[in-house]
Amino acid sequence: MGQGDKIKLKLMVVDDEPDNLDLLYRTFRRDFQVCKAESGVKALEVLDNEGEMAVIISDQRMPEMNGTEFLGKTVDRFPDTVRILLTGYTDVEDLVDAINAGQVFKYITKPWNPEELKSVVQQAADTYKVVKQRTNSLNRSLRRESLFNEVMSAIRGSLDYSSMLQTIAQTVGSSFRANYALLQPVEGDRLLPTVFSYQPDSNGVNSSALNEALLQQTVESRQTTKYPEGNGANQLIVPLMYQQDLLAVLGLCQEGNHVLWSTEEIQLIEGVAEQAALALSQAKLYQRTLELAQQMRQELEVARQIQTNLLRQSWPDFETVKVQACCYPAREVGGDFFEVYVHASGDIWIAVGDVSGKGVPAALFMASSISVMRRELSVEISPEPEQVMLNLNSSLADDLISNNHFITMVVARYTPSTGHLAYCNAGHVYPLVWSNSALETQNPDTVEPNFLKARGVPIGILPVWRGKAGQIDLQPGDMFLLTSDGITEATVTLTDSSTGESNRVMLQQEGLWKLLQHEKGSLNLDNLLARIRADNPVQEDDQTILSLEVL
Repeated sequence: MGQGDKIKLKLMVVDDEPDNLDLLYRTFRRDFQVCKAESGVKALEVLDNEGEMAVIISDQRMPEMNGTEFLGKTVDRFPDTVRILLTGYTDVEDLVDAINAGQVFKYITKPWNPEELKSVVQQAADTYKVVKQRTNSLNRSLRRESLFNEVMSAIRGSLDYSSMLQTIAQTVGSSFRANYALLQPVEGDRLLPTVFSYQPDSNGVNSSALNEALLQQTVESRQTTKYPEGNGANQLIVPLMYQQDLLAVLGLCQEGNHVLWSTEEIQLIEGVAEQAALALSQAKLYQRTLELAQQMRQELEVARQIQTNLLRQSWPDFETVKVQACCYPAREVGGDFFEVYVHASGDIWIAVGDVSGKGVPAALFMASSISVMRRELSVEISPEPEQVMLNLNSSLADDLISNNHFITMVVARYTPSTGHLAYCNAGHVYPLVWSNSALETQNPDTVEPNFLKARGVPIGILPVWRGKAGQIDLQPGDMFLLTSDGITEATVTLTDSSTGESNRVMLQQEGLWKLLQHEKGSLNLDNLLARIRADNPVQEDDQTILSLEVL
């Protein structure tokens, strides 16, 4: 924060350790209005009294209410506030929860570097200012726009360039009592020959009454010109300007010296001309926009095909396992991906990943992730999943952090000869294991799933990936399932068996298990996804699912 700022932004620091609280207060008191609180409960009371804060810095480990819970309670009340979490490297699960909930702008590890903390807080303050400035600017624009609604609603009735030129001449002419109105397009500094006119009385003044020299003078000066003619016709020539470009000139003519436009009317005409120029520019660009949109659709279709080809389209038929996989991006391209890789040693590698965000940026990171992962898996000796995750993070972390992205994913290695499966989870949805044989031979409602909960932080969060690897031995008839959060966060219709009522709810992993329990026959991922997607006409997130069945 600069010393010359007239109004200091509000900053809240929350920590149950008095020494840390005082240190944070002293660090920022010169640049901010600092409010202190020794707990989440006290902090909520301060917010009740002081109102919105620009930045909140909260410790994670506090009694009564931890940092994640406290920050979560501020999101709805103060959506513009920027939140920073102080945590230790060991708080892996808390960090994952906070990031996935979208509550944390940045996190700082303890003990913190004072300069790093100051830099993060400065960035947070700048972000808060930009959000507020955009909000205020939008409100001002809406107020200005309301002044011209009546006239502009007619002008904006069409995006066709030629029809809009005629509409501007007719609407402005009739609204401001002109006996004749003319709108002539301009290219560079030259009047084009095409003229769009308005004349309510065929026996009144006509285009010859408008001084052509005056029109050209307005083109050159780009200023409004008012000119009373000796024949009793008063003329007003107004340039239609948009971003320093002259698009057209508007000429209005009134008969009789006694009929004059007031200063207020001229200002309003100029205001309407300014808005009309904006609408005219939009109409002129509309056709070009349609052409560019069509070109973009074609390019995105090519990108979609390229991304689809990056994913495995086929893999060998295994004697002892069956692998299925599906991936449906929410847009033409997306950030979800899966991998099926057969190592020379016979190990079968499977993975599902999800890049934060959607569209082209996520797709680019998705392509990088697949490339790096395949490089790591192609080494001579089949690696450990934990080492693969460490190397992925090392290769991608810098680019992910600099672009405010991260990747959640599960990487698993299955050894057919032993039935052993080792896996690593980087902040992703828990893998699901169950006995498909038990579902077929027992009452499905009595079969319990196994959620594999060993998990670490997403890739691109820490310089060095931290997390726990897991392992499990699979038996014939066992299923191993990986999904992205586009599956578990999909909305479905579930019917209460006791009341018969149907409700729209988020599927979550428990709901997914209920669907799996009542799958008819062998698991078919296409059929399962079709059931989920049938309840969601608009797909809000990429959806990816992969299964490995031991035969």
